[in-house]
Amino acid sequence: MDPLHAMRVFTRVVETGSFTRAADSLNLPKGTVTKQIQALEARLRTRLLHRTTRRVTVTPDGAVYYERSARLLADFDDIEAGMTNAQATPSGRLRVDVGSSIARLLIIPALDGFFARYPDIALDLGVGDRPVDLIGDNVDCVIRAGEITDQSLVARRIGNLPFVNIAAPAYLRRHGAPAHPRDLETGAHHVVGYFSAVSRRTCPLEFERGGERIDLGGPFRIAVNESNAHTAAVLGGQGVSQMAAFIAAPYRASGELVEILAGWTSPPLPMHVVYPPNRHLSAKVRVFVDWAAELFAQTPLLQNR
Repeated sequence: MDPLHAMRVFTRVVETGSFTRAADSLNLPKGTVTKQIQALEARLRTRLLHRTTRRVTVTPDGAVYYERSARLLADFDDIEAGMTNAQATPSGRLRVDVGSSIARLLIIPALDGFFARYPDIALDLGVGDRPVDLIGDNVDCVIRAGEITDQSLVARRIGNLPFVNIAAPAYLRRHGAPAHPRDLETGAHHVVGYFSAVSRRTCPLEFERGGERIDLGGPFRIAVNESNAHTAAVLGGQGVSQMAAFIAAPYRASGELVEILAGWTSPPLPMHVVYPPNRHLSAKVRVFVDWAAELFAQTPLLQNR
């Protein structure tokens, strides 16, 4: 048994909470993972994991072993990275997760430039607006809007995401244009909302002008939890809404969407690239983070940092 490999297998089981998910993330058969853990426990002469049909949890000895193993593996990776990063061409498979509209409108159209620079990197691009578990899902980094609350992760701010107040011309012909945000509460208008895929909470519409601030929590005729569906609902005339400026821009240029409530703005959301603290050692993660920051800096509607 390779002790270092067994240690990596054990830490992945703890981080994912599952033999199956650990095996998938390590590209190993589940049986191999099971045998590695059994051999490790036999060598250490202690039980490291509690196993049930539903979940896997660490024993007190397992928790101590995990903490020290994770630190040792991080130090080991740090040593190797320090010796090789300066000379090596970034290579390998990179797992990145991004929101739907960010992927469709920004990341994917620019990938030719990324692969031209780094032809030895292969990209697994997870796309969706539901946040992922970076450790448990073995994701190298994510691009997300909003404040980062998990202090165990490393976040690099790459820009702000401004919003515009928007509606489709067909909607405005039927209902007229609101003159004030409070008009959206009178029942004369419909609002398209966006709700969190995790908490199910619908995000309020936020309006600012001068020193005045208004937050509207509805009523929402329809609320969705995915940015492309949100765009489709607004384009289809289901109601007024607030939309990221870079998403709305081509539809405003074509006349499919019209800005409303001029003079009222919405606070921009900060944009971050987020990754686990040990992943910054990887050359492929480092170059992707730098490339993403450069891409966002070159996008006019994301530049107001």
